[in-house]
Amino acid sequence: MSWIACTLDDICDKVDGHIQTGPFGSQLHQSDYSKVGTPVVMPKDIVNGTISEEGIARVSEEHVLRLSRHKVRTGDILFSRRGDVGRCAYISPKEQGWLCGTGCLRVTVDAKVADSKFIFYYLQQASAIDWIEKHAIGATMLNLNTGILATVPIMLPSLPTQRRIASILSAYDDLIENNRRQIKLLEEAAQRLYREWFVELRFPGHESVKVVDGVPEGWKKQKLVDIADVQYGFAFDGKCFNNQRSGTPIIRIRNIPDGTTSDYTTESADSRYVVHNGEIVVGMDGEFHINTWNGEDAYLVQRTCCIRPTDKALNGWLLYAIYEPIKFYEKTVVGSTVAHLGKKHVDTIELLTSPSSLYKPFVALYKKRQVLLNQNRKLSKARDHLLPKLMSREMEV
Repeated sequence: MSWIACTLDDICDKVDGHIQTGPFGSQLHQSDYSKVGTPVVMPKDIVNGTISEEGIARVSEEHVLRLSRHKVRTGDILFSRRGDVGRCAYISPKEQGWLCGTGCLRVTVDAKVADSKFIFYYLQQASAIDWIEKHAIGATMLNLNTGILATVPIMLPSLPTQRRIASILSAYDDLIENNRRQIKLLEEAAQRLYREWFVELRFPGHESVKVVDGVPEGWKKQKLVDIADVQYGFAFDGKCFNNQRSGTPIIRIRNIPDGTTSDYTTESADSRYVVHNGEIVVGMDGEFHINTWNGEDAYLVQRTCCIRPTDKALNGWLLYAIYEPIKFYEKTVVGSTVAHLGKKHVDTIELLTSPSSLYKPFVALYKKRQVLLNQNRKLSKARDHLLPKLMSREMEV
């Protein structure tokens, strides 16, 4: 059966959702959020096609009832309405009943016409993202609305073909998700270990170690800049940025949560701005994301930094040691519109350092984590290589 040309609007559920904007600011205020309750998905929570729960906002049942028309269902596709407008996520059964938040658009596909997972993958193509970005409005920050999203062109095969293509691509994502679960367990283990040994000071042999002013004998309080080199990003010309893989990969704030990038620049910079796989990167605007870089060598862009311990044995430990002080600044630093982490803040960060033997477990956990992250990068690359071939009918299914 031949593929037919249509638009996203043509395949949306007209009765039960269609393409819908999340609640406006007047419907959901900052004071409505709480530490517990139903998650509210914001653009920042859309990471690599999925929803990240790290730091996600929540609301009580009272607000869920009031905003019930914004509840998401399995198979919905959420888009960021501002900024990185090509970014979208597929709603899994786990997120059923969560709320589509301010700054997002919700797409509900008509299951009688199209397979929602196929449509999600179709919209992940570079050509689809490029179309959305070119038709979005705004000079300084791109904005997406329901009208623009409704006109996204789609080439649609038969439902059985859609499902076969979605199944092939989902197999890669299932492996990636399994690795993510293992990564989360490793991170939780490292966080527990750091808190027990370096915050509660219940490290091996602590019973026989004298502690003076919160510092165990043989330990030190040291400035971050005394045990690590902090490299700040280069002010590249944004006109040279592209997502056609032309030039050199770049690390922007939006790339840090996932640890990989599809952004490139044709501009060149000094080698000190090159970040290597496994190095620690931090976003310095808005939410100060912290991660290890999991992609290939890439340039560091302005408003990001790379933290390189002078002793590489500290790398695994340092990833967790800097978390609390940097997140403290995220909550307390105030910018004109968003919080900015500056050199003056980084220079004040002080850490409690220990004898080298206590870093070894962190090295082991870090290495295991990095292996899984690199596996996911390779799986993503293989999936993304197949994606355009399947969608262009170069590869028959």
